[in-house]
Formats: sequence, C-alpha cells, structure tokens
Amino acid sequence: MHGKEQAIAPPLEAELGLRIIVPTDLDTDALGTFTGEIERPAGILETAVRKAKLGMEAAGLELGIASEGSYGPHPVVPFLPLGRELIVLFDAERGITVHERLLAESTNFAHTTAGSAGGVGDFLDRVGFPDHALIVRPNATSVENLHLHKGIRSQTDLEEAIGLCSRASPDGKARLETDMRAHMNPTRMLAIEKLTGKLAGRLATPCPSCGSPGFGQVDAKPGLPCAACGAPTELIAIEVFGCPACDYMERRPRTDGIVSADPGQCPFCNP
Repeated sequence: MHGKEQAIAPPLEAELGLRIIVPTDLDTDALGTFTGEIERPAGILETAVRKAKLGMEAAGLELGIASEGSYGPHPVVPFLPLGRELIVLFDAERGITVHERLLAESTNFAHTTAGSAGGVGDFLDRVGFPDHALIVRPNATSVENLHLHKGIRSQTDLEEAIGLCSRASPDGKARLETDMRAHMNPTRMLAIEKLTGKLAGRLATPCPSCGSPGFGQVDAKPGLPCAACGAPTELIAIEVFGCPACDYMERRPRTDGIVSADPGQCPFCNP
C-alpha cells in the first residue's frame, strides 16, 4: 500500500537474488495506521509477521517479508524524535522468522498547531514540505477523524485543510503532523532501505552449527566496566548471537570494539 518495495527490493535482490512480489488489493492498514484511526492490535514484531503472512497467502508463496515502524520522542532526550523500524522475513518452508531492527535518529517526525496557514513557514521548511507530506486534523475534538487529511503535498491543499480543521476544532486550531507513511516520507524510506540491508546481510549469514540462514544478534548484556574504577555499568558489554532454527548461540564482545565505559556513565564515579 505504501510503496515500501522501492526500498526493500534492491538490497534483497543484490545480496540474495530474491525477487519481491507485491500482492494487489491487500489492506495492511487493517493491522493499524500511523494516524490512529485503526489501532495496532499487537506489538510491532507480531504485527509485521501477520502482515508478511497476509502477503504470502495472497501471493501463494512460502516466503513473506514486511516492515513496521513507530515514531515518537527519544526515551533519553525527549525533545528529540526517534523512530523504531523493524523488518521481518517469515520462511514457511523452514519454519523460521528472521528480523532486524533499526533506531532511526535521522527523522523529520514533528508536529505543530496553527489557526491559519500563515506563520508555519519555519515548520514546513524543517520537515521538508512538500517533498515530505503532511497530515492535518483538528487540534481538539472528539471526532477528529471526520476531518483527517492525509498526504498533503501542496500549499493549496494545506491551506484548505488548515481552514477546515481549525473551524472544526473547539480551540480554533489545526494540528499539522508529518505523514510517516513510507511513500509519503522519503527520509523514512531511506531508513527502511538501510534496515533491509542489515536483514540481507543477516540472511546471507549461515548458522555455524546447523547452516540455517539468519544467524545474527539476538540479545545484548550490560556490564561494560568503567574506565576509571572498573565497576560494571548499564552499557552493553556482550552481544549474544543466535540462530532462528536451532539453539546454537555465541557470546561476543561489542562489535564496535569499545571495551570500557566513560566514568560519566558509572553509577559509582558519577552517582
């Protein structure tokens, strides 16, 4: 529905020779929407697997791939936005599920309010309008979805939507949001392409024990020692790699080579 094959197909074909087939008339919005009029009934991974299986059933194939994402404030620095992207491949023949995640710190996710189209120029520049689309809705009303305008990419449509939504809102304001659907957001599309590259590399990595594709990181353990006093910190010390088909696992030092934590991250040196 949202053109993600533009980002997903090239890395998988280049790395693995996989060809992406997009089923027609498949309503993935039934599993939840970014705008909230349809709530996502399950977690991000479960929803992605459901989506992949819907595609497999519609296309009559044994492999399915789907992605899901969520965007909101950064958990540590709340005034910064952060995206969480996930992509999953389900292999019915092997009975395995392989997925990868990406924290998308480069995102235009934002919102503002306005009573008219005047005065929002800085916001429009910041979020990359009109290359990146907007969503407009009343800022305060219990029937907001009756005035929900998606995919706005022209000044004329924006002015009309702000006028309609501000008049429908008790506070006289419209809420402008970045449209985070992939086909409306080039920045998010780049994140999905990067994430698919990670998945392709993982699928190309066989398990050292059973040879199944999809060997990669499945967990991480804290305890990185402080560089000053040696006490364990909450930072990651060990990365755990595992297989989607068997119980084989490996514990490895951090991939980035960091062997100690800054004392500023230590609960003893910096309580």
